[in-house]
Amino acid sequence: MTTSPSSPEPVPSGHAAGSDSPASPEQKKILERIAMQRERLRSRRAAQAQTAQLRSQHAREDGSSPLNPDAPLVSRVVWFARQHPIVLVVAAGAAAAAGPSRIMRWAGILMPLIMKMKR
Repeated sequence: MTTSPSSPEPVPSGHAAGSDSPASPEQKKILERIAMQRERLRSRRAAQAQTAQLRSQHAREDGSSPLNPDAPLVSRVVWFARQHPIVLVVAAGAAAAAGPSRIMRWAGILMPLIMKMKR
């Protein structure tokens, strides 16, 4: 296929741009279908590119990936909770079963250890 200088649409290589024989109705129908298919493919590629761009932008804005050890602890905990909701439910159930006094006792033991590890 070649491109005619006067039109941006490709012309089949068997037909010259300035040819005296116009395309038959069947050929025109086929060329129109080809043009519609190309436009559909362009639109799909543009939509996929936009989706990929939005995903990468969202990942950059989120900034709390598990591979980033420098992310704040709260961000990592929120990421973990979003990725593993069942674990969060089990932990909440265990905390409810243990009662507030045990939770406070364990928090008093674990918080200094966590703060020491953070340094």
